[in-house]
Amino acid sequence: MILRLSTTHRPATDLGFLLHKNPSHLHSVETTFGRALVFYPVAEEEACTATVALDVDPISLVRGKGRGGGRWDQYVNDRPYAANSYLSTAIGRLFGTAMTGRSKERQALADTPIPLEAHLPVVACKAGESLVREIFEPLGYAVVVNRLALDKKFPEWGESHYYDVRVSGTLTVKELLEHLYVLIPVLDDSKHYYVDKDEIEKLLRRGREWLADHPAKQRIAARYLQHKSHLTREALARIAEQDGQADPDRDEEERLDRIEASEKAVSLHTQRLEAVVEVLKGAQAKTVLDLGCGEGRLLALLMKERQFSRIVGMDVSHRLLERASSRLRLERLPTFQRDRIELMHGSLVYRDRRLEGFDAAAIVEVIEHLDAHRLESFARCVFEFARPSLVALTTPNKEYNALFDDLPSEQMRHGDHRFEWTRAEFQAWGESVASRFGYAFERVDVGPLDEKHGAPSQMGVFKR
Repeated sequence: MILRLSTTHRPATDLGFLLHKNPSHLHSVETTFGRALVFYPVAEEEACTATVALDVDPISLVRGKGRGGGRWDQYVNDRPYAANSYLSTAIGRLFGTAMTGRSKERQALADTPIPLEAHLPVVACKAGESLVREIFEPLGYAVVVNRLALDKKFPEWGESHYYDVRVSGTLTVKELLEHLYVLIPVLDDSKHYYVDKDEIEKLLRRGREWLADHPAKQRIAARYLQHKSHLTREALARIAEQDGQADPDRDEEERLDRIEASEKAVSLHTQRLEAVVEVLKGAQAKTVLDLGCGEGRLLALLMKERQFSRIVGMDVSHRLLERASSRLRLERLPTFQRDRIELMHGSLVYRDRRLEGFDAAAIVEVIEHLDAHRLESFARCVFEFARPSLVALTTPNKEYNALFDDLPSEQMRHGDHRFEWTRAEFQAWGESVASRFGYAFERVDVGPLDEKHGAPSQMGVFKR
């Protein structure tokens, strides 16, 4: 994992004073997840570059060594290579004094904006180039973004979500380091540790001088705080208070909360999960997949049922897998329980042989988060390749949205939903998939039933 910091200020070698790292030396610091180095491949009067190289140990990520360990299911992953929260932690360790804005030998220079560039050769950003520009350009940076190509031998992988990013501007080293510290994990949208209230303090400390005026502050706060709504609301409120202004995003947050409360009033998510568990139990399934397991709520219910001898949860989000591990207290489970459950990282739009041979699969409120053009790949992965004997799949009923007072017409329940189906649309899709792949299909209402609009959620049960 690489970060390059460069300047053309004359003499450019003053960068060493500003970073508190002598260009003539190799600097090293050990972390719980690997070794961080700083060295200067270019150190001349006209131009100077400091390179941060972070050597993350992929074995420790799987085997549980250190604070960042035990979070991942595969030795081969992008964590050692793509810029992420490990790099932010390394920046804090390596450049802690520089981030305070102090320089014993060059304080006047530390207070002076100079031409600076940060180069991240590999950044993971599933939100795409637009997010890179959205968060860096309002801070005055010139931004150059190039998508990195994937191996053309594997067209089924789709487009790469890895980018080469350069940002440049005239600012202080303190400002550049603070921006990188906050915004690198915002791009990656994942952290290697559990996020709690302490993260609000970090965000406010490093974003105090620039975040309040940033037009994307709500998105930055949400992604930095791992989409934990209560932490995001508190952070935005404190930012607004710090800035002496009312929070312009508060009304939207409160509206979404009211919609969420409407669902909670009927315990809708609980009803979904319980309905799925009953279907799995009724099918006498013993080995079960939870595809798109999220924070592990269904997994927790499945663990209570002795019928299920093997339970596997899979999700595309490392962050949610961390939450699931914490919710299930995997590290504290007795051996006989721990052997029943496994978490794995993976995607529902690529064939994965690890998913083959299971009795049943649960897919709860997942498909509406997929782009429509990915549904064909999803259907083949689940029904053609993994091919469990039973699939229980839930998705919102679009018709029921009319009963939510705070949901404008044609707006979907969640900002990340790509579509929502009516009962007829879901029935048609389910029957088509079942017919193609040799399953029988039944649509079931989930939640309180309205005579005109149906139930808030609907479940498709596929059997072969």
